[in-house]
Amino acid sequence: MGNAYRHLAEWFEYLNDDCDYPKWSQYFVAKLDLLGAGKKGLELGCGSGAFCRALTRAGFLMSGADNVPEMLTKAENLARREGLKISFFRADAAALRAPEKYDFILAPNDVFNYLPPEKLVSAFKHVTKTLEKGGIFWFDVSSFYKLCNKVADTISADDREDVTYLSFNRREGDRVRMDVTLFVKRPDGAFDRYDETHTQYLHEEAKIAAALSEAGLELLCTEGHLGEPKEGSDRLNFICRKK
Repeated sequence: MGNAYRHLAEWFEYLNDDCDYPKWSQYFVAKLDLLGAGKKGLELGCGSGAFCRALTRAGFLMSGADNVPEMLTKAENLARREGLKISFFRADAAALRAPEKYDFILAPNDVFNYLPPEKLVSAFKHVTKTLEKGGIFWFDVSSFYKLCNKVADTISADDREDVTYLSFNRREGDRVRMDVTLFVKRPDGAFDRYDETHTQYLHEEAKIAAALSEAGLELLCTEGHLGEPKEGSDRLNFICRKK
């Protein structure tokens, strides 16, 4: 992942305020209840902890794991500000090591797009070991459609009073490289510049399904973002159960 999210951590939720975190979180809450997923959960690749906080407020016992120290610091600060008791720890989605087992593991918002296809089986096996028997594993990936038709070979921009976000995106074979620049306003009115590089891999649905099966996970369903039909959706949700 390189330096991805080390500078963006401070601004991530702020710049993603159009993704409707409350609606997205309620989608998880409703379906986790429907699945009988239990109450003890881990958000893998938790970032600044938006879903951890929402699920904790909904009555779940959440922990959060991320591999970016700046993200974990932001997550801890935001949880503390809301008076929420959430345990955060550093962990790599490619080789998850956790202090305990969980009833369910969530990994939303592109976590596994940052892993190349050849690492998926190993990563999923680590998830399987971290789940209780019958536990739920639920993650999404940005779809082929989104990365190829909406992201690749484009420029994304978000210009606000206190921060400007620019992303120059291009496809490189089986991945999309995103060169991100942030301009952050200082108290004196000048701006500091920060640069990051993000690489997201293109994953085929059938190959993900095969990797899950090899890792001991039963694929219960695949659906689009917020449960919409998967054809043409920006995200594919994979909802699995440990065999």
